[in-house]
Amino acid sequence: MRVYIGADHAGYELKNHLVSWLKDHGHEVTDCGPFVYDAEDDYPAFVLRAAEGVAGDPASLGVVIGGSGNGEQIAANKVRGIRAALAWSEETAGLAREHNNANVVSLGARMHTVEEATRFVEVFLGTSFTGSERHSRRIAQLVAYETIGQLPSLP
Repeated sequence: MRVYIGADHAGYELKNHLVSWLKDHGHEVTDCGPFVYDAEDDYPAFVLRAAEGVAGDPASLGVVIGGSGNGEQIAANKVRGIRAALAWSEETAGLAREHNNANVVSLGARMHTVEEATRFVEVFLGTSFTGSERHSRRIAQLVAYETIGQLPSLP
């Protein structure tokens, strides 16, 4: 699997760990930075590149990392075609793929141990979208809004 990964200074060390872990587990990794630690860097520069990579490569998935993961999730979701989910447990990492067909997982490096965060990525990458009608229908509504601004019908 191709995996695009980007972080900020708070996620720098976890990103470097995950790049190695992903490669060791047979994944093709595109590291979107940062490549040096800079306490003043801005996450959009790295996260948007990772999300753009995933958006342009539908067979891939992405990982974005910050202190909490919140800003990184928001940034990634600004890229058309991206469904980024913040994972804070193995269950949320799996459900992001299973129910939402998320293509990017966001992690808070200050919120979890390296082992926990690595496991979230492992679960995210190892979980498939169910493809069930109700989940597919909901995603189609989001895509329609994202592409043409069409609001879903009210019940």
